[in-house]
Amino acid sequence: MGGSVRGYVERFVGAVRGRRRASGHAPPRPHRGWLTRPREWDQWTARPADGLTPQRLASVLRAAEEGDLAEQMALFEQMEEKDPHLHSVASTRRLAVTGLGWRIVSAGEVDPEGTFDRGLADEAADYCRAVVARLERFDETLSHLALAIGRNVAVAELIWEFGRDGAQLAAIEPVPFGRLRVGRLGELRIVMRPEASEGEPPRPWKFVIHRVNAASGHAGRGGLLRASALAYLGKQFAIKDWLVFAEVFGMPLRIARYEPSATAEEKRELLEMLTRLGSDAAGVFSKAVELEIRQTRVPGDVNPYESMCHFFNRELSKAWLGQTLTTDTARALANLGAAEVHDQVRRDLRDDDLRQEARTIRRDLLGVLTRVRFGERAEAPYFRRLPERPRDLAAFARTLAIAVNELGARVPADWAQTVLGIPRARIGEATLPGVRTGEEGDRTAERAAPSGGGGAG
Repeated sequence: MGGSVRGYVERFVGAVRGRRRASGHAPPRPHRGWLTRPREWDQWTARPADGLTPQRLASVLRAAEEGDLAEQMALFEQMEEKDPHLHSVASTRRLAVTGLGWRIVSAGEVDPEGTFDRGLADEAADYCRAVVARLERFDETLSHLALAIGRNVAVAELIWEFGRDGAQLAAIEPVPFGRLRVGRLGELRIVMRPEASEGEPPRPWKFVIHRVNAASGHAGRGGLLRASALAYLGKQFAIKDWLVFAEVFGMPLRIARYEPSATAEEKRELLEMLTRLGSDAAGVFSKAVELEIRQTRVPGDVNPYESMCHFFNRELSKAWLGQTLTTDTARALANLGAAEVHDQVRRDLRDDDLRQEARTIRRDLLGVLTRVRFGERAEAPYFRRLPERPRDLAAFARTLAIAVNELGARVPADWAQTVLGIPRARIGEATLPGVRTGEEGDRTAERAAPSGGGGAG
């Protein structure tokens, strides 16, 4: 009897699950736990930038094309560590994205005329906001994913736990770049076990994979750091030769002449004095000694090593920022107006970075959260960066007034208040009454009068 009842219950549950799968409402079950948990061998990274030569650079880039990205990623990390200018322009490019605030927007707000269920879309957006708000290191994850701007790819792992309500996202952890590989067909693979050095395909619902698509078909090619490698190498050679030159010829020559009758001991003493003169800038000599300090560089000479460093710095600035005026102000001959145009990262570059980031987050995070919770019924929300505040708020307010009052533009109130930096008042909170002119302002004041809103006091 017990076995038959148990069998009936199992068949009933199986039938229900089958109907849910057939209707597309059965949520997927992601892999539980952490597949790329940090290991000791993650710290065994190579240092290919030490003593880098053109032949060594070519071999590192060739190995990445053949699928092993470990050395190339290690080289990219060292390049930013060793070159202050490269670190500066790379950080500027990334901070143009990560420096902005963000929010999660319901699909119903983005596409009001969509054919999907708007109520369910709003519910999915609320759920995603609640989940992301619980993630303590989400901003760190966004910063890690932004490294794809230079490396062409960055990966983070979704850590899932299971409870009464099913799968719950517990954390998002960055995947070390040394774990990334490329398969024979150009597909991305991730090393999850030490014995599987060639990596494994990413599991569904498990990884956030951000690719900037600088070069299609291969995860190791097309990144800005790869394009910067040759300029970095040339600059390092120029700096090395410059230091050698400064050590040998940069210091003034100290020449002392002695009488032909000077003894060997007097000559040794004179040489010691010249040596101390170079470090102490002071010495005591006999009147019989003729001392001469000869400059090795003629004023006005052009230093070829310094010129080479400036040239490579300008090339790096153009590759990362699309301009040089904000990074080469000491030598720039442009006027103030041109410098103001280039004051920030070029808008088209930043907007493209924002679009790609938003697409990745919606596809691999918000879309996954929505499907795991609601199945295929709900439309996934969107990830949006908040607009930066204009420098001249008064000019922006005047433009906004003309657009709304004279042109009849439909401007979202949330967007306008966000740009102006004005928070939305809570229900029942005292607000400033304001003063508006004209007939429309009188009607607005009459409608607002019964609300009992407080003043500035």
